[in-house]
Amino acid sequence: MREDFLYHIWKFQKFEKDGLKTHEGETLKIFNPGSLNELSGPDFFNARIQIGDQLWAGNVEIHIRSSQWYEHTHEIDSNYDNVILHVVWEHDVDIYRQNETVIPTLILNDLVDPIILESYHELLEVQHQAINCETEFDQFSEFSMRHWLERLYFERLERKSKEIEKVFASSGNNWEATLFILLFRGFGLNVNAESFLKIAESIDYRIVQKLKGKIGSLEALFLGQAGLINPVDKYGRDLEKEYFYLKHKYSLSATGIPTPQFFRLRPDNFPTIRLAQLAALFSKRSSLFDALMDASNLKELSQIFELEISAYWQSHFNFGKTHQDRRKPITQSFLSLIIINCLVPVKYLYQKRAGKDGGDLSEFMNQLKVEKNSIVELFNDLRPETAANAMESQALLELKRNYCDKNRCMECELGASLLNRQPKYH
Repeated sequence: MREDFLYHIWKFQKFEKDGLKTHEGETLKIFNPGSLNELSGPDFFNARIQIGDQLWAGNVEIHIRSSQWYEHTHEIDSNYDNVILHVVWEHDVDIYRQNETVIPTLILNDLVDPIILESYHELLEVQHQAINCETEFDQFSEFSMRHWLERLYFERLERKSKEIEKVFASSGNNWEATLFILLFRGFGLNVNAESFLKIAESIDYRIVQKLKGKIGSLEALFLGQAGLINPVDKYGRDLEKEYFYLKHKYSLSATGIPTPQFFRLRPDNFPTIRLAQLAALFSKRSSLFDALMDASNLKELSQIFELEISAYWQSHFNFGKTHQDRRKPITQSFLSLIIINCLVPVKYLYQKRAGKDGGDLSEFMNQLKVEKNSIVELFNDLRPETAANAMESQALLELKRNYCDKNRCMECELGASLLNRQPKYH
């Protein structure tokens, strides 16, 4: 038995209420169970109940066993002075207020319908292969599924926005600098995200703005801070010379920047190519953030990232090793990752701070194809075409990692609905 199950039972009043009495034998009527408290203090605030002939307004505390009141030292915590009812599964000891009066107790274990208990057992106490509701996952209504996935996506955006807030604050509340840092992290992918992030953080964005139109200088700056310049040929020596000049002029330091990795990366994802693409991008535009905010559809957003890297990198993946010329543009699949993980979250936070509704973000995400990963495959195996677009595949990541993996079924609309099967009483 888990407390979050008891929260669910109390919140939705999923127990027999006819002839309800406290453990002390007084009649009990519940007019409002109160609001679930997500912070410290009693579990439910502002409940309204009647015990005997007395109306009460106050807080409700919930435990599996009554004695947990003392185990959690609530008797010496003033936050619990206004508890008007103690709701438990098992009653093993009377609970007293500081003035030595008994706190009324409601015992639930004989009041909950067996159908709900059976559903709870199947959901959270039986061993499952993938997720707790795997046998019922294909039975949820289409409306319930789409509604919950949309909520999960914006919950994910909200969580990401808190991370971006920190970057925004550290950049001196500069949106352009914030986007610069987050784009670097995104271009690093999983393998080099940390290294690329440190590179961006080591560069004052005002330097990048001063070097607009100078793609060679930006390559020297980015590759130099990454420690990747190799003077094995003339271009490498030219970049090395330019980097030493920039390093001295702007007092740059590369201390603490991890060297980007090439191991197990496809050549198009080599850090040299991704940094060359970033150099081309920031050489082309000095105000990427404004362009992002002005983009009203996916096509306009994609046009921002149409670029051509320098001639050297069209025939190289690394210094000194040539191959047949190839433009190496930012592919649509890579751009989709950047839009999903960087551009949309940044735009969401900006619009939120500006008091806008962010409805266009759903349009961006709905136009992007479903992501391919093991989590999406898992849900598609349980329910064909669970996700119809990138917004819903992102929602599935949120569902799996922050609900299923943490057994937060009682907080999940889908999981909680399994406990709402029609009981014997109404």
